[in-house]
Formats: sequence, C-alpha cells, structure tokens
Amino acid sequence: MAEVQYDVIVVGAGHAGVEAALASARLGVKTLVVTTNLQRIAYMSCNPSIGGLAKGHMVREIDVLGGEMGFVADETCIQYKRLNSSKGPAVRGTRVQNDKDKYSARMTEILKNQANLSLLGGEVKRLILDGNICRGIVLQDGSEIRSKAVVVTTGTFMNGVMHMGLEQTAGGRVGDQASIGLSDQLGEFGFTVQRLKTGTPARLHRDSIDWSQTEPQYGDEKIFPFSFRSELPLKLPQVACYLSRTTAETHEIIRNNLHLSPMYCGLIEGSGPRYCPSIEDKVVRFADRDSHQTFLEPEGLDTDLIYLQGISTSLPLDVQDRFLRTIPGLEKVKVARYGYAVEYDYIEPTQIWHRLETRTIAKLFLAGQINGTSGYEEAAAQGFVAGVNAAHSILEREEFILNRDEAYIGVLIDDLVTKGTREPYRMFTSRAEHRLILREDNTLDRLAKRAEALGLMPTERLNLLVSLKEERASLRRELSEKRLFPTPETQARVQNVGTTALLKPVTFEELLRRPEIQFEHLNELGFEMKATPSVSESVEIDVKYAGYVRRQMELIEQSKRVEDLVLPSDMDFKEIRGLSSEEVQKLKTVRPRTLGQAQRISGVNPSAIQAIMIYLKANRSSQEDVRVRNPGSSVEN
Repeated sequence: MAEVQYDVIVVGAGHAGVEAALASARLGVKTLVVTTNLQRIAYMSCNPSIGGLAKGHMVREIDVLGGEMGFVADETCIQYKRLNSSKGPAVRGTRVQNDKDKYSARMTEILKNQANLSLLGGEVKRLILDGNICRGIVLQDGSEIRSKAVVVTTGTFMNGVMHMGLEQTAGGRVGDQASIGLSDQLGEFGFTVQRLKTGTPARLHRDSIDWSQTEPQYGDEKIFPFSFRSELPLKLPQVACYLSRTTAETHEIIRNNLHLSPMYCGLIEGSGPRYCPSIEDKVVRFADRDSHQTFLEPEGLDTDLIYLQGISTSLPLDVQDRFLRTIPGLEKVKVARYGYAVEYDYIEPTQIWHRLETRTIAKLFLAGQINGTSGYEEAAAQGFVAGVNAAHSILEREEFILNRDEAYIGVLIDDLVTKGTREPYRMFTSRAEHRLILREDNTLDRLAKRAEALGLMPTERLNLLVSLKEERASLRRELSEKRLFPTPETQARVQNVGTTALLKPVTFEELLRRPEIQFEHLNELGFEMKATPSVSESVEIDVKYAGYVRRQMELIEQSKRVEDLVLPSDMDFKEIRGLSSEEVQKLKTVRPRTLGQAQRISGVNPSAIQAIMIYLKANRSSQEDVRVRNPGSSVEN
C-alpha cells in the first residue's frame, strides 16, 4: 500500500473547509487543505456579513466549541446589529457587516499559523477508494495524495454552471473554475446527486450612487460580540448601510424580460433558496406588491464596492442596467460586477450519518453546500463537526454529535440527515422545538462541558471559557442569596426605579423577576456585584424565564425516553408488522439511530413508531427469555 502522507485531507477552503481543517489540526492530526484558489480562503462569495436569525446562534456555538468564525467576524466587523431586539430572547439574532477582504485575510493567517496544518493549491479530480473506504485524493495533474480520511467541502463548485441571461459559463463563482469529476465519481458509486441553484446581486461603485435618496441604517451602540474571546471596543470603525426600494417601473422591466431569465426559460433545473429569492421570483410571487426593500451594504473599508442586498438576479446585463437605474439613488449607477445565478450538484444528505461521514464510503465526510445547505454559518457548523469526526475516526474516539436540545448545529444536522432537502436549507429559530433553551445568550452554559471534553482549545482560551461560566454561576448565586429589606430608605429607592413597594424581605433574584426591573436597576437598590453586559443579560433572562425554562426541560426529559431509545444498526424493518411499504423504504433509506430520529422522518406516521416500540419490546423480552433458559448464552440485549 502507498505511504499515507496526511491523516485528514480537506477538499475546499470555504467556510466549511476552514472550520473542518482547524478542528482536525487542533485535535493533533496531520491535516492538508486543498483549494483551487489560495487567494480566496473563507471568501464571502455573496453577502459581506455573518450571522442573522438562528445563524448567529450557530456562530456562537462554533466559537464556544473551539472554532474561529465568530472571532474573525468580530475582528472584521464594520457594523453590528441585533435583529428582533424587541422580541423574546429565544428569537433574537446577531448579524454583523464585515470587511470581506479583511475577513478572508485574517482567516488565511490563522490557517497558515496553525500547527499540523498545510495548504496546497490544486484541483481535486477524484477520490482514492479502496473498496468502500476513502484513502485520499487525485489531483488534476494525476498526482495522488494518500490520507486516512477526507472531508469534502466543495460549496457551489461541483459541476458548477454560472448563468447570466441565456449565457452559461462553467464555474462556481466569478473568477473561479468549477470542480469537475468528483460529482460524477460519487454518482458512479451510487450516491443520489441532484442540482440546486443560488444567486448573487450586482456590485456597484460607491461614487456612482446618489446617497441623498437613500435612508441610512446605523448599527447598534450596545454590542455583544460573537466570540467570548473578543474585547470591546471592536477593532474597526463602524459604518452605515443604506436603504432603498424597487419601484413599479423596476418590476415592469423585470416582468417584460422574464423570458430572458434562465430560471423562467428552463435553462436552470435546480431549486433555488425559498427564503432568499431572486428579484425575478419576488416580482412573480408577490405580484400585488409594487416595491421591495434593498439594502446597500459596503463590502469593506478599503473598497468602493457596494453589495445590493435583496436584488439577486440572473437577468442579462443590459436588463440589469435598466432596472437598477429605476431604483432611487441608482439612476446613474455604474455596475462593477453584474448579478448571476449558479447551478451546482449536491448530495442528498440522507446518505450521510449524523457524524457527517457518508453511509456508503467509510472515512469520507461531507460538509457545507454539498449537503444541500445555504449560508456561510450552516457551512461552517457542518465543517466543524466533520473536521472533529474525521479526526476522531483516526484517533479512535467517540463520534461527536450534538443533539437537538443542545445546539442549533444539532438541529441543522438532524434535519439534513433525517429529512433531506430538495432546496437550499437555511436555518431558522422556528426549526428548533427547544428554542427557549437554545438562546444566543446561554451558548456558553449549554456547550462549555462539550468544549472541555473536545479538547480543541489551548489552555488559556479554555481557562477564559471556564472563568466566564463561573462568573455567571457566581452572579446567579449572589442574586439568590442577597436580600433586600423593606426599610423606608429601601422603599424610596424601589419607588424611584418604578416598581411597587416591598411587602416583605425579598432576594435580588425575586426582585429581578419583576417585568419592569432590569439588571441595571439592581445597582440603584444596593446590589454591589458587577458583571459584564453579556453575563448580566444572560443571567437576567435565566431569572425572568426560569419557569418557562423549567417546563421546557421537563418536556425534554420526557421526550428523551423516546429520543434516546437506540435502534439496532441491523434492524430489519420489513419484519415489523404494521409498517407500510413506504414507511419501510424510508426507514431503510435513513437508517435512524434512535426512535426519536425515526419520528422525524417525513412519511413515518405515529402508528409506525408504536409498531417499532412494540417490536423492540417483544424482541427484548424474547432475548431475556433465552438468557434465562440458557445462562451460558452469548445473546446480548
């Protein structure tokens, strides 16, 4: 057998690839990253921003577990916003505008300085397979690189085709070639390979925009960084984004040219992202509306490029010119790069395990858009999990799987593996049934133990994580122990902060439960312990929502009786009476690990779950009978 040169090879250096590579290398295994363009590592191909609703949750989860996206997003942030700030804490989300060039440069620097990690420019044409085990990669020049595991993170590049009007060009994005060969090989090996579509808007020259016709959109002054390592103030100057709108004339031009759109003339077969539609889709689907918002977002501090958020399009160049100039502020706009659509191959994700290793080929892991997701954050989350599990498979450690009640990352992967997807999958808070306990503010509490067990972080970083968790616990303890007595002086202070008088001695925790009391009021009432804003906010939410959280935890414990019931890996679903042929087929395809996962498979009814439970109980009873009759039997339960 040829000599193994690396433990793990990561194919691709986008947002999934960099997290996979860093996780693998930090676990001590020799890792190689292969990418076609070393100048575009962790490149923001579309919007120059990180986070958003539910996406921000995953960025924080990656950070606490030992990843880099959140820290680099903070370092290169040029505008910070908390979305849904007026709503409940479970649905708030952090989004930052980034300097895209600085983001890529900083992530490249981190990769280059990481021990056990090497970078190589090149195109991967095929995988080296030994039966059903992946043993490495073959480059375009025919050279082979052997490894013990491979993580594929090809993004939109597998058989990628770019569309501008009726023109088609091979590629995964402007300036980068498509990846040809891998997709065909996976198809030959029996994988279901399908097509998806995404798109991007035009980039505009800043000095050609009439900013007086737009509305400035400023960031928040109160900032809660993604990373627990980040310090305030943020490093870069904060800038404004700007709001404009399409007009009735914009929509008329688009409607009159739909026959030139590749989506509407049949050139594109892949499904596009439901929750990030092109402007053509918006005009058709929302025909009653004569205006749609668009945000003009700077791509960085040292560039004059403006990203036109909300106006993704693949119409011909001349049509783009015409409709753009009907938008207020863009009457004389000069386009630096036109919008286009990308159609690409992905692997139906029910063909992978929760550890993101494929079911068909051992030691082959998939992460990112190859699994049917959209978004930098979804990609980075999968990359992190795939990198950890690739390393664990070599180190003979347990697979790393996050549950749905632990993290949004767990929800993401479970949805993909269990339900699959026919359109680019995007994370939302509504996808998580336990979102009250999966808040952004309590990420550290949820995942600190998992982070310690993983062992990805250097001692200094881990000590900081532990100290922050202890700070939270200490604050909660002080609030529950220190009391406030209804003296005349205290009653006057209580009245000054706008709450009702005390009828008896109360703890500061009891006082904080009052809706009108915020943490900053406690200092006015004599509570002396100080805390960082992120810690005090999280503890305040814990206190105010304690009853709801307790009920949520009770429901989780009840559901775990079903959720954690492990199904035998060799279970023959055809033997179970009461299952329809469709249910048998779906269960065979997904091969659920637990009864809880089986419950979430589309098309598997509650009656089928009951039938499986009865079957398991009967089999367990019969096996116990065998052991009683034959004390020396080797039959296991």
